[in-house]
Order: sequence, then structure tokens, then C-alpha cells
Amino acid sequence: MALMNVNPTRMELTRLKKRLRTATRGHKLLKDKRDEMMRQFVLLIRENARLREEVEKALSAALGEFSMTSAVMEPAMLEEAVLYPARTVDLTIGSANIMSVDVPRISVDEETLSETRLSYGFAQTSAQLDGAIQRLSDILPDMIKLAEIEKTCNLLADEIEKTRRRVNALEYVMIPDLQETIRYITMKLDENERGALTRLMKVKSMIAERNGQNAG
Repeated sequence: MALMNVNPTRMELTRLKKRLRTATRGHKLLKDKRDEMMRQFVLLIRENARLREEVEKALSAALGEFSMTSAVMEPAMLEEAVLYPARTVDLTIGSANIMSVDVPRISVDEETLSETRLSYGFAQTSAQLDGAIQRLSDILPDMIKLAEIEKTCNLLADEIEKTRRRVNALEYVMIPDLQETIRYITMKLDENERGALTRLMKVKSMIAERNGQNAG
């Protein structure tokens, strides 16, 4: 705690009390915001972990099939077979607001996902290649959803950290400094008031004593 460099006046005391009320109210609002963001962040992290596990499992299986394919096919033939995409997708990119944080929203057009088109003939390719491409096509929506959730988690984590620093600054610096300064000014004003009262009583006593001498 540290005293602020202010004049110990009643006007300054009133101003600091208003600042203290505002800081206390802001501290509560920021804590509530931080707690709600943490709650949503934990839910998203769990969903992210579940989805990532499924995607990595499917990718691992697809890569295994690709490895088997590369062992039985010529590299040039394999490259030609995968030259064109087997599936295209239309995406709509938007945003949503979570506790004043703009996060991405990616919508997938389901009609564009309805068909996987293989651009090669079956006579010159292996069955493992068909399976690998089908696996990758099937997990495409999950990969898009995973990208959306991970970006949302990153943005929320950054905002949670910023909010935490603001809460700590209010809780451990600004509010204690305001409280200490208010106590100091209050003590100073009380001391000045007692001094003024003492001087007033002394003056009254001197006046009364002088009036008594004049009457004598």
C-alpha cells in the first residue's frame, strides 16, 4: 500500500471515495466476468480434448493406410491419384461474442459434404488409398470444428489473463492505495479539526478572561 500524492482536503476526500466505490464495483464485475469466462473455457477445453482425440485417431489410421499404399504404388502414380481433391466444402465464416470476446464461428454447408469424388481409376490404385481418402473426407467436418474451438480457446485464454491482471491490479494495488489515502486524509482532517477547535476554545477563554478583567 502507498499513499497517493494528493492534498488532504475534503474535496479530495470526496473524490477519492467516489473512485473507491467505482473501483470496488469494477473489481466485482471483472471477477464475475473472469469466473464466467473460466467456466466456458473449461467446457470448451473438454470438448476440444474429446474432438482432438477423435481427429488424431482417424488421422493416424489414414496415415497408416497411406503408408501401406506408398509401399505398393509407384510415387508418380500415387501423386497423380491424389492430385485433385476428393471433397470440397463451402464454409461460412462469422463471429460470436463470449463475454465481450469476439470468437470465430465456422458453418459448413452440409450439401457440399454429401459426396466424395475419387479422381482416379480403381484398376491402378490400391484399396488402402480408397480407405485413406474416405477417412480424411469423413473427418473434414470435425477438423473444421476443431479449428474453430481451438481458436476460441486461445482467444478466451488471452482475455482471461488480461482480466486476471486487471483484477489483481484493482485488488492488490488501486483499492488498498485508495483506502490508505482515504484513511490518511480523514485522520489529517480530524487532526486539523481538533486543532481548530482547540484554538477556538483558547480564543474564547482569552476573550472571557479579558472581559472579566475589564469588568473588574
